[in-house]
Amino acid sequence: MEEELLQRQLPHSLEAEQSVLGSMLIDSRCVAEVIGLVRPDDFFLQQNKDIYETIYTMFNFSETIDPVTVLEKMKVRGVADEKTADYLLQLMEVTPTAANVGQYAQIVRDRAMLRNLAVAAGDIRETVFAGVGTPAEILESAEKKIYALRNGNAGETLQHIGVVLVNVFDRLDELSRSDNEFPGLSTGLHDLDHKINGLNKSDLLLIAARPGMGKTSLALNIALDVAKKSAKTVAFFSLEMSREQLAMRLLSNESFVDNQKLLTGRLTEEEWTKIGIASSALSQTDIRVDDNPSISVAEMNAKCRRLDNLGLVLIDYLQLMTSAGNGQTSNNANRVQVVSDISRALKIMAKELNVPVICLSQLSRANESRTDKRPMLSDLRESGAIEQDADEVLFIYRDDYYHPDTPEKNVAEIIVAKNRHGETGTVKLQWLPQFTTFSDREWKHDGP
Repeated sequence: MEEELLQRQLPHSLEAEQSVLGSMLIDSRCVAEVIGLVRPDDFFLQQNKDIYETIYTMFNFSETIDPVTVLEKMKVRGVADEKTADYLLQLMEVTPTAANVGQYAQIVRDRAMLRNLAVAAGDIRETVFAGVGTPAEILESAEKKIYALRNGNAGETLQHIGVVLVNVFDRLDELSRSDNEFPGLSTGLHDLDHKINGLNKSDLLLIAARPGMGKTSLALNIALDVAKKSAKTVAFFSLEMSREQLAMRLLSNESFVDNQKLLTGRLTEEEWTKIGIASSALSQTDIRVDDNPSISVAEMNAKCRRLDNLGLVLIDYLQLMTSAGNGQTSNNANRVQVVSDISRALKIMAKELNVPVICLSQLSRANESRTDKRPMLSDLRESGAIEQDADEVLFIYRDDYYHPDTPEKNVAEIIVAKNRHGETGTVKLQWLPQFTTFSDREWKHDGP
């Protein structure tokens, strides 16, 4: 019976835990390597966890790490007793070699993941039998637990500032070695990139405009450029247009064949060649399109989690989305509250997935009654929460839409009304109506 109970213990390896600690005590150069792989909670035995937390703290403050200083620090922290000194010596004696510390750390981490998986499975089982919530909500909760494990986050959200600073320095080092002029993914539009510092991980970027200004076109521009240049997966959720309509727009954009000609199918031999080449190029990218018109944020999140190489998520558009819960919105629901819930859920999704999320939004008619019809933040329809949740808010304005005789013909103003990564202001782009696309203003096309 006792043997059976021991076999039911949560997965762990005391030998690997002891060898990790012994390696760090024998050679303090091992500490930096282990810190990046193992967290204090990954240790099963409390005594081992106390020793590792002590070494972790000392490392954060650049203190000398050896058996004597660690023992002294443990006494100061109140986690040492009369047997601690002997145990530290034992740790060094049982460690075969400090050279294999990476492999020992990996074993500790793997066992911790199995324990967390067992705990998550138990929680999921309890939730199922408790029957609280709809099946869709229980499934969403279960997926979140498993997704958190996959991303090395077992639910602990309070992190020591030292751990955060290690991540910051890693990011600064990565940026310093990069050839990019800005930290985020490129939109493909040089001037816009410099204004918003590219598309940054975990950011929610809102592109808003009146109908017909080119919201979807700008989103497709960005999607195509990211997919081609970063080799990452781009997820495009279209609640308004079908997959085929979006593919047609992308084909026009890539081939520089007039969109109207693609709609009628009346193409010259040269144009057939162009769209053949463009189709081949598009097929090499990893753009995934979902045209379910009643999809919720929870469903989007679940689908995106299953994509291994996700780089960008785009949603067209906010006001067509159903609530962030189970996808159903009652008739008497307060639409302002619903949109607020959706925008908040989108920001949480961007943080969870750790990729930029671009959401398109319709504007109210308020700007139509003003002399200057350029949009303002107050024009955002149904929710001021959108403005609060978004990291960047971009408005699209084309003067020739309202004033056909304007000298700014086919010029689009991208009004950066909110920008967490820089200044607000306006960027001017060239609007190419025949290809339903945008480009930098110095762009020239030599075709007919």
